[in-house]
Amino acid sequence: MMPWILLLIAGLLEAVWAVGLKHTDGFSRLWPSVGTVAAMLVSFVLLARAMQALPLGLAYTVWVGIGAVGAIVGGAWFFGERLTPAQFACIGLIAVGIVGLKATQAGTAAA
Repeated sequence: MMPWILLLIAGLLEAVWAVGLKHTDGFSRLWPSVGTVAAMLVSFVLLARAMQALPLGLAYTVWVGIGAVGAIVGGAWFFGERLTPAQFACIGLIAVGIVGLKATQAGTAAA
């Protein structure tokens, strides 16, 4: 279970650094840049740790999916980016895909 927890945290941190990139203003603002780079480093380290026990394709896809959903939500929350109903549906499909990957992986490899 620990690799999945690490992967979840890594994916959430991916969303943090994606949102942080926007706050850095092209890395011209010091503290947002420092926070963004720190989130990147921790996210990559946790992803690498999770990949020690999880298959590459599964771990990377889940990491990207969590980060993508988080970045979309973060863009809407912090920057007022509007989402259409179709975009909400697509976000839901990504979330269902992430859950599906976890559910179907449980019995096929070390968890």
